[in-house]
Amino acid sequence: MSAEAVGRHMPAIITLDDLAAMISADTHGRRYETSPEGVLSVVPPPDSEHAVIATRLMLWLGLAGWPAEQLMQAAGIRISGPDGDGGRIPDLTVWSRPQQHAVWLAVTDLLLVIEIMSRGSEATDRVIKVDEYAAAGIPQYWTVARDPAQTVTLHSLELAGRYERAAQMPLAWLLQTSPGDHLPPV
Repeated sequence: MSAEAVGRHMPAIITLDDLAAMISADTHGRRYETSPEGVLSVVPPPDSEHAVIATRLMLWLGLAGWPAEQLMQAAGIRISGPDGDGGRIPDLTVWSRPQQHAVWLAVTDLLLVIEIMSRGSEATDRVIKVDEYAAAGIPQYWTVARDPAQTVTLHSLELAGRYERAAQMPLAWLLQTSPGDHLPPV
């Protein structure tokens, strides 16, 4: 099906309910996200390297005492902006307490968002989501590059409501530290 044919069937404004329906209908595992301004992103399904990185980080957090109920992979979060609500699906999230069951979670109790970059998401993860997640008040935002070192960049929210790059290190080095060195205690 061509982009033109798909465009004829798309609503003028994509709601979070529309986005959830698109995700549910996709049989290829793609992720659909929208910015608060309504910009639609379609990301291919993660590959095995992506899955291993997410698993290593989740195990690292779990072994350090974070309860499974406060760690989520690919959970939808609601990002509110002046133009409306967007929906993002970070690779890994860490919460201050367990969340209610919902398709799109509020960011109120969200402590950390981790995005593992893919070829199709690098610009969005490095630029757009930095501003969106900071504006949403998420205290920590980390990205994991797909370079040979799997470089992790840690961003911390400052009082001015913007992220400051707090540290940058290879994933293997991060995994030798304690999550408590970077996050509030469990």
